[in-house]
Amino acid sequence: MVVSAKIRREVTELTLAWIYFVAWFGFLILLKQLTLAEYQVEFQGYSIALVGALILAKVVLILEHVPPGKWAGSRPAWVDVAARTILYAGGVVVVLILEKGLEGRRDHGGFGASVRFVMQHSDAHHIRVNALCVTSALLGYNMLSVVRQHLGARGVARMFRVPLPKARHGEPQT
Repeated sequence: MVVSAKIRREVTELTLAWIYFVAWFGFLILLKQLTLAEYQVEFQGYSIALVGALILAKVVLILEHVPPGKWAGSRPAWVDVAARTILYAGGVVVVLILEKGLEGRRDHGGFGASVRFVMQHSDAHHIRVNALCVTSALLGYNMLSVVRQHLGARGVARMFRVPLPKARHGEPQT
C-alpha cells in the first residue's frame, strides 16, 4: 500500500507541474500565433508544447530533490529561488541551442556550423523568446515551490480557497 500511495503522490505532483507548464507553453504558442498571423504565417506547436511541458515538469520535480548546498541553505528563500531559476534556465538555453543545432546540421554542413548559423540568424531570436518565457515559468514555479515548502501542499490549496484578509482602517497588509 505504501508504494501505491507514493506512486499516486508522484503522479499527482507530475500532473500539477505539467498543467502549470502547459499553461505557460500554451501562452507562448498563442503569442507566437498572434504575432505570425500578422504576416499570414501559420504556426502549430501544441503537441511539442505538451511533450516539452511534460519533460520540463519531470526534470524540475527531480531537481527539487537536489539540495541547494550549504552556502544557499542558510540564506533567505529568494536565494534558492534565484539560483534554481538561473541554473534551470541555463539548462533550457543549452537544450534549445542543441535542438536547433541538430535540426539544421544537414543544411549547414554539420552540428557546429549549424549552431553558429542559429546564433547569427533569426533562430537566435526564437531561442531568446522561448528561453525568456520558460525562465519566467521556472521563476514562478520555483517561487510556488518555496511557498509550498512553507505552507505545505494543503496550506497552499487552503490559501487560495479563502478570501484575502481585510486591512484594518485602510492600512495595507504586511
